[in-house]
Amino acid sequence: MISQSKLTFATHGRGTTSITADIQEQVCSSGVRTGVCHVFLQHTSASLVLCENADPDVRSDLDRYMARLVQDGDPVFEHTAEGPDDMPAHIRTIISGSDLTLPVSNGQCDLGTWQGVYLWEHRTAGHRRRLTVTVHGE
Repeated sequence: MISQSKLTFATHGRGTTSITADIQEQVCSSGVRTGVCHVFLQHTSASLVLCENADPDVRSDLDRYMARLVQDGDPVFEHTAEGPDDMPAHIRTIISGSDLTLPVSNGQCDLGTWQGVYLWEHRTAGHRRRLTVTVHGE
């Protein structure tokens, strides 16, 4: 059995948005009890991450670390068509990734106790982000 759906999320600028419940809902409605869930983000300036879900400081620390690693407005970047956060957002996406594959057990994503799925916006302004969720199994 295969199920595929599209989801859209509004971000509020740089930072993370929990999408765990939305992904779990898609898995549950798919009817798949055992299999895999693939989540793909259709953008090049945001990411999907599997991260600590209990302490928001973890995600804030990730933001601060990434800001130090890939700085907005770095003069080395030629691609600045949409502002000083343009190329840094692309690099951050490449580093952190635009898809996740999660196991499905008993009709839900088999996440660890402290794991959550997050949409990580890398642009300073908010955007509408589209995802494709594909659930495959039996």
